[in-house]
Amino acid sequence: MSTLAHTMMTAARSADSGLTGPGELDRYPYADAAMADRVAAPVWDGGDTELGRVGRRTAGSRGRGLHGQLVQQLGQMIVSGDLGADRPLVPEEIGQRFEVSRTVVRESLRVLEAKGLVSARPNVGTRVRPVSDWNLLDPDIIEWRAFGPQRDDQRRELSELRLTIEPLAARLAAGHGREEVQQRLSDMVEIMGHAMAQGDALTFSRADNEFHGLLIQVAGNRMLEHLSGIVSAALQVSGGPVTACDRPNESCLAVHARIVDALGTGDGTAAETAMRQLLIVHPEVERVVPAPREH
Repeated sequence: MSTLAHTMMTAARSADSGLTGPGELDRYPYADAAMADRVAAPVWDGGDTELGRVGRRTAGSRGRGLHGQLVQQLGQMIVSGDLGADRPLVPEEIGQRFEVSRTVVRESLRVLEAKGLVSARPNVGTRVRPVSDWNLLDPDIIEWRAFGPQRDDQRRELSELRLTIEPLAARLAAGHGREEVQQRLSDMVEIMGHAMAQGDALTFSRADNEFHGLLIQVAGNRMLEHLSGIVSAALQVSGGPVTACDRPNESCLAVHARIVDALGTGDGTAAETAMRQLLIVHPEVERVVPAPREH
């Protein structure tokens, strides 16, 4: 096993046990919050006593401190429909319900406004915006939709988007044969193989995430590169069907290896074909990638 593979697998086990390795976890970021930690969003109008403190219900929040937790909580409530379109959001009421300061509320609403979820106007106040105004490519919104009532639509849309982005990225990447990138992709395949042999789904997921993200970043198209976060979010929130290798097996691993080989020989057509096979043919994906829709 290579040094990189050993390091990555050790870091993943540390994360799984709640222990942080020496700086390794930050190198392989991904969402590992268990579904059991995710709870249904509260109803704003219900006088729910559990609304008392944000920290009680935001174990899966990627934000830090009360500010990040409040963004997570309000975002989930908006995306789930608990706070419907054109719903007024009164900062004082939010502060009282979640026991946070006006500064925390103000900064949280600014973040949500940047995501297109709310709008603030003089003499009107802050209101929830309709879905058509949301930044649906924002990783947080992708996550909130993927674990909310719109989960089926979100996962289908992510699958369709990946089918558009990743085969093209694979073809373009074949024309950028940088040796260090080729080695890195090969390392990820090696790590996935070792992880699969040991039944280490955590490490497999990390390596799969890095493989797909790196391939997009080396495609030589800056606009595609900006979309790499979408693919990463799709892999992180898949919970199963969006990720081609959510259930590791030899077939999935072999297709990854074929992509690496095609990139090494500069065969863009073969790389594109293999990536498309990975996203469509693999059994775990057939459940989500739909047949062409009739209009």
